[in-house]
Amino acid sequence: MSYPEPRYHKAQGEVNAVFRPVGAKPEIQSGGGHTKYLATHETTGGEFGLYEVEMAPGSPGPSTHFHRTISESFYVLDGEVGLYDGDKWITATAGDFLYVPVGGLHAFRNDSADDPARMLLLFAPGAPREEYFEQVAEMSRRGGQELEDFRIRHDSYFVDEPKE
Repeated sequence: MSYPEPRYHKAQGEVNAVFRPVGAKPEIQSGGGHTKYLATHETTGGEFGLYEVEMAPGSPGPSTHFHRTISESFYVLDGEVGLYDGDKWITATAGDFLYVPVGGLHAFRNDSADDPARMLLLFAPGAPREEYFEQVAEMSRRGGQELEDFRIRHDSYFVDEPKE
């Protein structure tokens, strides 16, 4: 096993780190939850995208879907998150992790009637997911072909709901 080919070829390192303080406001507030853009497609040069998502109690999350170009990983920080691994629903708690390779069926939700849940979402490589997060609620309200086109543009292919 070896490291990937070098992508940085200068003799000296450079100052180029990106810092986000813990107190930074979420980019999206909706339905009692929020999304923080920790590392975007733009800030990582497309290497990965990392987002903190807090879901209000009872948030349904997206239904079962897959991606053709990106993997998605989930790391639960607080609360209980229902994660669908393509086969069954799992109740994940703080410290639990789920990796979904490209093409893997998955979904998530907060089943708690009383408590919020918070997790990290990691996309690799780093697709420009920000527009998706910012517009998905409105596009879902519109529905129809406009919603389908939006989903496809954002590499999200939805399928029938899994049986519980």
